[in-house]
Amino acid sequence: MNLSIKKSSKKDNHSLTMTLLKGRTFIVLILLMVFFSFASSNFLSTNTMLLLAKHVALYGILAIGMTYVIITGGIDLSVGAIVGLCGMVAGGMIQKGLTLTFFGVTLYFSVPLIILFTLLIGAIIGLLNGIIITRFNVAPFIATLGIMYVARGFAMLHSNGATYSNIIGNTALGNTGFSFFDSRLLGIPVGVLILIIIAVIAGVLLKRTTFGWHIFAIGGNERAAKLSGVKVNKVKILVYIFSGVCAAIVGIITASQLQAAHPASGEGWEMNAIAAAVLGGTSMMGGIGTIGGTVVGAFVIGVISDGMVMCGVSEFWQMIIKGVVIILAVIVDQFQRRMEAKIALQARNEAKND
Repeated sequence: MNLSIKKSSKKDNHSLTMTLLKGRTFIVLILLMVFFSFASSNFLSTNTMLLLAKHVALYGILAIGMTYVIITGGIDLSVGAIVGLCGMVAGGMIQKGLTLTFFGVTLYFSVPLIILFTLLIGAIIGLLNGIIITRFNVAPFIATLGIMYVARGFAMLHSNGATYSNIIGNTALGNTGFSFFDSRLLGIPVGVLILIIIAVIAGVLLKRTTFGWHIFAIGGNERAAKLSGVKVNKVKILVYIFSGVCAAIVGIITASQLQAAHPASGEGWEMNAIAAAVLGGTSMMGGIGTIGGTVVGAFVIGVISDGMVMCGVSEFWQMIIKGVVIILAVIVDQFQRRMEAKIALQARNEAKND
C-alpha cells in the first residue's frame, strides 16, 4: 500500500515537473511582463506594446526559419547578414534603380517586383548555404559563418558603406508603396500579420506534411532517415532556402520601417533568432521543435530587449544577459530531455514488472 502511494507520488511530481518544463517559456514571458510593468510605468502602454510587437515580428520571422534549420541538426549564422544585404538591395533598387551600363539606361521597378527580386536574393543565399553544407560536407557552423561575412561584405559594397535614406520611391517612376510594411491593417502592424501568416504556414508544413516529418527524421537520426528513403540533401537545401527567404522578408520589413537601408542592419540578429528558437523548446541536438514555442520565445527575447532599454540597462549588460539566457535555455532543455528519458525508462520497467 505504502509502495503504491510512493509510486503515485513520484509520478505526480514528475508530471508536475514536466508540465512546468514544457510551459517554461510561457511562464517566463508572463513573469517578465509583470516585472517590467513594475520596473517601467510606460511598459504596458499602447505605443510600447505596438513597438514591442514590431520587434517581436522581426525576431519571430527570423526564428521560424532558424527553427527549421536547427531541427535538422544545423545552424544558420548568416541570417543577420542576409537581413542587411536584402534591405540594401531593396533600398538601392528604389532609390537608384538598376543601371544597365552596356545599354546606358537605368530601370526602375515597381515595389512588388523589387520585393520578389529581394526574396530571390535571400533564397539564392540560402541555396548556397545548403549546397556548401550538403555537396561539400562543410559543417553548418563554418559554412554559414563564411556566407555571413560574404553577405555582409556585399551589403557594404552595394553603397560603399553608405546608407540609403528616405527610400519612399517616386510617383513619376512608379516605385512608391514600400512604406506599406510599416503600416497597420485593422490596427495591427503589417509585420505582425506577416509573422502570423508565416507561423501558420510553417507550423502546418512542419506538423502535417511529409516534408515536415522528413525534417524531424533528419534531426533525430540522419543515417536512419537516409536509409528510410528520405532525400536528406534535398530537404536540407530547402530548409536553408526557407531560412534565407525569412531573413529577406525581415530585411524588407526593417528597411520599410526605418525608411532607410543600412548595410549593418540585422547585425547580431542571428543570436536573437537562435535564442528564440531554443527558448521555445527547439533542441540544439536536432529532431525537436515547434513553431508555436518559437513564437513565444521571440516574445521573450523582445520583452527582454525592449524592457531593458526602457529601464536604461547598458547595451553591454544586455549582451551579457542575452548570452546567459541562451545558456540557461540549453541547460534546461538538456534537463528536460533527461527527465523524459528517465520517465520513459521507469514506465518500461513498471510494464515489465506488471
